[in-house]
Amino acid sequence: MADSVSSHGATILVVDDDADIRDLILGQLRQENYRLLGAANAAELRQTLRDNAVDLIVLDLNLPDGDGLSLCRELRADGSEVQIIMVTARGSAIDRVLGLELGADDYLTKPFEPRELLVRIRNLLRRSRGGEAPPRREAPRHASFGPWRLDLVQRRLIDPDDRLVMLSSAEYRLLCRFIEEPNVVLGRETLLPERRATAAFDRTIDLQVSRLRQKLATAPGGSELILTVRGEGYVLASGVEYS
Repeated sequence: MADSVSSHGATILVVDDDADIRDLILGQLRQENYRLLGAANAAELRQTLRDNAVDLIVLDLNLPDGDGLSLCRELRADGSEVQIIMVTARGSAIDRVLGLELGADDYLTKPFEPRELLVRIRNLLRRSRGGEAPPRREAPRHASFGPWRLDLVQRRLIDPDDRLVMLSSAEYRLLCRFIEEPNVVLGRETLLPERRATAAFDRTIDLQVSRLRQKLATAPGGSELILTVRGEGYVLASGVEYS
């Protein structure tokens, strides 16, 4: 779905399944003399890239037929050097790390100031048009805590002997929440935000924590990493280092 404004300037593709948000971003860019294109999903993004030379993509992380992280990795694996600004409602450090690790050039969390998006687009395009490759942010690959390392790309635990421990999606998300705020007591509503309304009575989080504890306890010193704070929640009793 093309929305051409001018034959001059860079071509920017805005990818978001929410038509209102997509139109809002396109509207903000319309006065900047860019050639604008829109896509509602991953399939439209791929087709648009086949049909057009695109300079920069404003890419939503969550799409109905794929996710921005996988698309970013796919584009880089194919050798594409298009500039990518990843936009998402998520604001976690882990998501930012993954996005940058997989090849995004910049990252914005909704809601954002329109001027901030414009400045970031101009900066990326200025560097690429000037013949200077935009510097990739060297995002860490691992988060280390206690005796464990968490591979932030492969989403698996690595023990001190370099043995791998696979995590379910729920266990990985839970561990990421602990890692983002180490030594801070986190309530059930924080650890399970999708069930915030019933978190105080929901025992699902207790079961997930128990399973995660069992895996962490397989390494010496791992059994005391996640502690229960009665009446308040759980805490990761460890510092976290990235590498």
